[in-house]
Amino acid sequence: MSDRRLRYCRVLVALGALGVFPSSAAQSYPTRPIRLVVAQSAGGNADFVGRAYSQRLAERFGQQIVVDNRPGGAGIIGTEIVARALPDGYTLLLAPTGHSINPGLYSKLPFDPQRDFAPVSLLAISYAVVVVSPQSSVRSVPDLIALAKAKPGQLHFASSGTAAATHLAGELFNAMAGVNIVHVAYKGAPPGLVDLMGGRVDVMFASPPSAMPLVRSGRLRAIATTGPKRAAYLPDLPTVSESGVPGYENTIWQALLAPSRTAPAVVTRLYREVAAIAQLPEMRERLAVDGSEALGSTPQETAQHISAEIARYTKLTKTIGLKVE
Repeated sequence: MSDRRLRYCRVLVALGALGVFPSSAAQSYPTRPIRLVVAQSAGGNADFVGRAYSQRLAERFGQQIVVDNRPGGAGIIGTEIVARALPDGYTLLLAPTGHSINPGLYSKLPFDPQRDFAPVSLLAISYAVVVVSPQSSVRSVPDLIALAKAKPGQLHFASSGTAAATHLAGELFNAMAGVNIVHVAYKGAPPGLVDLMGGRVDVMFASPPSAMPLVRSGRLRAIATTGPKRAAYLPDLPTVSESGVPGYENTIWQALLAPSRTAPAVVTRLYREVAAIAQLPEMRERLAVDGSEALGSTPQETAQHISAEIARYTKLTKTIGLKVE
């Protein structure tokens, strides 16, 4: 190999390490399997969304998308893997809502949730459902507020774990409704829902996949959903905001992120494919089963969303004094 050719190859290797590719290389992306790190355990909402999109992406790319579940550390373990990966478009992150919660909880993270990632797109969003036992006297949000004010500190709300999105949904409700419903953390949603049905806790802000089968079977009563608009899976049920807590909003979302310095052409290619997949009727139907709405936001919109969520959750965790050292 000539010295000139050798120097050219070395430049290509260096550019690849920085995530900077010649346009022809970016246009041919991907040429090998892509690893999608899901920062939650298999079977959860983020995993469901990640696998739904990865299947369609694999078909469109003609390359395998390998889903790699890396739970633990409130999503920090999986997120750090991607933050440290080569910015070549072959290691991506399925980031759940916790990505925006952790900066307000931890004084130090092994990555910067904004600076170390290149946003690609929001994949899906869902709204939690506020549920009570069918035996409860509570049939609406105003009922819940009235009961909580009549019995301050005596009602309890369950969550799937401290600092989970469902926990903070309840704390946000406390703050905005001016009530004191005591938090009880469980190891996952199922045990909390069991205690709710048994009357050992009074209310839960639950994810649709965990709560809706119980609502449909009559074992739980839904009184509201937590989004900025009514949920497609319960269109006749009012939102918390409609029900006496104006401005209340809490969402559960998943975003696709790449390591920072990933070539803009690669990010754009990924975004365009995700946006096209999100419009497919079969994708919308598939996610609707899980109570989610397919999205396909631009990288800029995704960055703005994550920034706003980090600010919102950091303010909330500071207000309630929630911190993890």
